[in-house]
Amino acid sequence: MKTSKRIETRLRAGLLALAGACASLGAAAWEPSKPIEFVVPAGTGGGADQMARFIQGVAAKNKLTAQPIVVVNKSGGAGAEGFLDVKNDKGNPHKIVITLSNLFTTPLATGVPFNWRDLTPVQMLALDQFVLWVNEESPYKTAKEYFEAIKAGAPNQFKMGGTGSKQEDQIITVMLEKAAGKKMTYVPFKGGGDVAVQLVGKHIDSTVNNPIEAESHWRAGKLRALCVMDKDRLAYKEKVTATQAWADLPTCATAGIPVEYLMLRGVFTTPGATPDQVKYYTDLFTKIRALPEWKEFLAKGAFKDTALAGQPFVDWLGQNEQMHRVLMKEAGFLAR
Repeated sequence: MKTSKRIETRLRAGLLALAGACASLGAAAWEPSKPIEFVVPAGTGGGADQMARFIQGVAAKNKLTAQPIVVVNKSGGAGAEGFLDVKNDKGNPHKIVITLSNLFTTPLATGVPFNWRDLTPVQMLALDQFVLWVNEESPYKTAKEYFEAIKAGAPNQFKMGGTGSKQEDQIITVMLEKAAGKKMTYVPFKGGGDVAVQLVGKHIDSTVNNPIEAESHWRAGKLRALCVMDKDRLAYKEKVTATQAWADLPTCATAGIPVEYLMLRGVFTTPGATPDQVKYYTDLFTKIRALPEWKEFLAKGAFKDTALAGQPFVDWLGQNEQMHRVLMKEAGFLAR
């Protein structure tokens, strides 16, 4: 009788364990239960803003999220407003932020109490390029001609427009100045879209806009692309203008301008996010990156198709933070 009861007890325990295991296997992974706020720590019209809004639209079109994605621009303090907002919303997985180089430059330049380690890394979506642009009516047909003019001109004669102060555009400008041995006048604007419009209006002499920020003006014959600030030419061979594709642009180094710089386009979420919550977003971006629309978007903006997640992404972030610390120090941009 005792043996029979023991068997019954063990059987009952086994059934309960099996039921628990089945329940665990059948449990749904984390999904958003309210709209996802997508913070852009930059102005409207720039590269980060365009990528965030593209993701918002393609996710809705393909029904990739049960909840809508809402893009919110928080550009104050060179993006500090957006980063601090996400940092201070610990444990809220319904908020993500798209990042650019101000992830590194803003805290280094301002001393604002923020570091990328305060957030939860999700994924690098791509790397963005920088192109040296002039107005289509500029007398300078090549990067070499423009660079020689800077070297031969008076100090501060040429105006370079860029997004914000002590950020990537001004870092590149300082690199160009050092190579030329001549100062330029740097004119900061709120976003990359504004920068391109100012160049179209001839209020500045040049910019180092990301491709996607100036692509429509280049296509319309308003701007001229002189060179790309990467060690290799761009990969995209389809014509953008009547005569040129992104792949036709020479590297700036071949024009005697020894400037190379790539910028992060990545996504983070709030501190305290669980592995399941991070996985939801990495799975979402994996689906988006597999779409033909994504490939078209990369081609339009001449992005470098590089994606990282997990520890490789964290390692890359640490290395690039140090690189920016060196660049900012050399430029005299570090907060005192």
